[in-house]
Amino acid sequence: MRGIPAEGVAEDGEAGWSEGETSHSFICNIYFIWVWIYYFFMKKILCVCFSATYQRSIFFEDFTIGKVNRSKRYELFASGKAVNSARVLSQLEKGCAITVCPVGRDNCSEFIALSNTDGINLNYVETDGKIRECWTLLDGKNGSTTELVVGEPVQDFCANNYDVKILKVISSLLDDADALLLAGSKPSGWPKDLYSAICGIALDMKKLVLADFIGEDLQGCLKSAVPHIIKINDEEFSATFGIPASKENICDMSRRFGNIFVITRGVQSTLAARNGDFFECETLKVDAVNTTACGDSFNAGFLYEFLNSGNMDAALSKGTWCAAQNAKSFVPGSIL
Repeated sequence: MRGIPAEGVAEDGEAGWSEGETSHSFICNIYFIWVWIYYFFMKKILCVCFSATYQRSIFFEDFTIGKVNRSKRYELFASGKAVNSARVLSQLEKGCAITVCPVGRDNCSEFIALSNTDGINLNYVETDGKIRECWTLLDGKNGSTTELVVGEPVQDFCANNYDVKILKVISSLLDDADALLLAGSKPSGWPKDLYSAICGIALDMKKLVLADFIGEDLQGCLKSAVPHIIKINDEEFSATFGIPASKENICDMSRRFGNIFVITRGVQSTLAARNGDFFECETLKVDAVNTTACGDSFNAGFLYEFLNSGNMDAALSKGTWCAAQNAKSFVPGSIL
């Protein structure tokens, strides 16, 4: 009784592959080489979020304060400003986003599972306490979006060296990244200079840095580690710098710090300046479903395009398109 021939050996005892097997093997090798080359040259963006959030989005046909309101749709999402941006980036180009978050160990398991489903390549450091929750109430009758942010008790994140741990994770992951997107406020209990330290590490490693945060954190960065791109809205600009977000003031700030300022203004045009040169981009009019995370979606589109092309007009257009697509989606931080 003849046995089954070993792989690569013909039945007559002569070594060799059939023509079909050789062709199939060659095609597989070419495919894997192409995939390796694609991912090797892909621009990668490290998204860092210190305010990881469970986002509960609830749709009502008609929401009335002081009454019993029954929802028509409800979904739970992993969220937070940089997490939302990472989700959009992964939709723009699968695999280009890397995400870092501290997560409260008391309720982090579902957040991790949701992040894995979204393909945002989550890297996390477990801390004491819980991940906070946000509730988005969508009123179908008037088209309004109401955001309820539920904070968690203040933690001392330095007590167990969580700041040291997360800086090590960020530094390690920056090796394989081309840009840093640092967005959102950090809870009380983290070191005051944490954001400037993170931006400083990225700048020392020659990474492109986009910052979307305000107040003392931004002021601290501007003293020691100036981000290449600062993207905030007009109200945040005024609150941080004490001056209106006018064309002249935006250009002056950009010229002073030798960087890019991008100022979104809701449904009004976006104003920007690069080394003092002015840019403006009109918004896109859409039938909005959920405006949560439009700014985060803008960040993703802008940074993705600017990193790949270096073109301000193209980057503003891409960011604007992503924000508009997000507004049409029920999911916060999505262009699908």
